[in-house]
Amino acid sequence: MDASTVPLLSVRNLRVRFTTDEGVADAVDGVSFDVRDGETLAVVGESGSGKSVSSLAVMGLVPRPAGAVAGGQVLFRGRDGTTRDLLSLSRRDLRRVRGDEIAMVFQEPMSSLNPVYTLGEQIAETVRLHQHKDRRAALRAAAEMLALLGIPDPEARLTAYPHQISGGMAQRVMIAMALACRPRLLIADEPSTALDVTIQAQMLDLIARMKREIGMAVLFITHHLGVVAEIADRVTVMYAGRVVEQAPTAALFAGPRMPYTQGLLRSVPRLSTDDTIPQRLEAIPGEAPNPFRLPAGCSFHPRCPHALPGLCDSAMPAMESCGDDHAVRCARWRILAEAAA
Repeated sequence: MDASTVPLLSVRNLRVRFTTDEGVADAVDGVSFDVRDGETLAVVGESGSGKSVSSLAVMGLVPRPAGAVAGGQVLFRGRDGTTRDLLSLSRRDLRRVRGDEIAMVFQEPMSSLNPVYTLGEQIAETVRLHQHKDRRAALRAAAEMLALLGIPDPEARLTAYPHQISGGMAQRVMIAMALACRPRLLIADEPSTALDVTIQAQMLDLIARMKREIGMAVLFITHHLGVVAEIADRVTVMYAGRVVEQAPTAALFAGPRMPYTQGLLRSVPRLSTDDTIPQRLEAIPGEAPNPFRLPAGCSFHPRCPHALPGLCDSAMPAMESCGDDHAVRCARWRILAEAAA
């Protein structure tokens, strides 16, 4: 098979299980998705849907001993063209990939930065480890990356500590750490959640620019559909640990097939030029299910306005193709699509 047709990252039937005093929960249950060269794949869903746990499994960072990868494959094509299952690598081999070819930006930058080391030391550590540069060369590379990210006076910032910078600046430093070795894939786990809208826009522009300049792909985890519409090429929607819909971004927004996806889109506030027309913000009724006690059948059926007893609560529907590169997990999607048309 031509290497250009092989996905950069291919997650297949991934399962992550957590064992606690309350019981055993499959936080990620049979998740599959692909990330292609140079594209941005957004993974969306409510809190607890399994988005972040999936990304942690890719990086080999599932918290132990409570959590464990219970099955599946995470196939990654490296710079040398060789595709390997990251789940089968030793810790030593995985460390060679992590931070070099795959990097991650976490949700809370202040809790991810070490308070007792300078910013320069933390960025340079990645360069020294993977590119085998001496301390001076690594700090010079760190300053160049900060300058590339638009941080003023980057040499002076190298000597600063995390408590001396703002949250927006800390997020940029985290991005600098992730991009220091020019990775092939960047995983961004809700990096804009704690930022104000101005800094958030700057950060999204920054990731898009670095994506073009480095040629990397991005796996962007978020619950913000406005961000998805702006940056994503394709979207994977997760609910209760499973993928329920996958589609190109334009197709998903134009014609969502899964009732859960429809509910997410209806819950986005919209501006109207006519102040006389009241705009009621819709919400998905109920709450996400307890992962230790998932309902039988489709996990969304207790909250779904289109659910039918005896059908939706009897068996978990399989993912079905419903269009060009568009798949959905819903037993009634054909009937609902015909009714909408």
